[in-house]
Amino acid sequence: MFDIKRRYIMSEDNKPVGVILDISTFEKIESVIEDFGLAKCINEADDEEPLNRSDALKYYRGLKESA
Repeated sequence: MFDIKRRYIMSEDNKPVGVILDISTFEKIESVIEDFGLAKCINEADDEEPLNRSDALKYYRGLKESA
C-alpha cells in the first residue's frame, strides 16, 4: 500500500506506549478507513430493496428534519 512513517513514544522502561505520525500519513490512513467504511455500507445496501420515488422523498425529508 504505502510506507507508514512513524516515530515511537517510549516509556521510562523503554516499552512503546504511543506513535507519532506525520499529517500526510495520518490523512492517508484516514482516507483508507473512510473508503473501507463506505464500501461496507454500499455492500450492505445491495441486499436492500430500492425505495420508490415517493418513499425516498419521505426518507430524505426525515433526515433533514432530524439533522
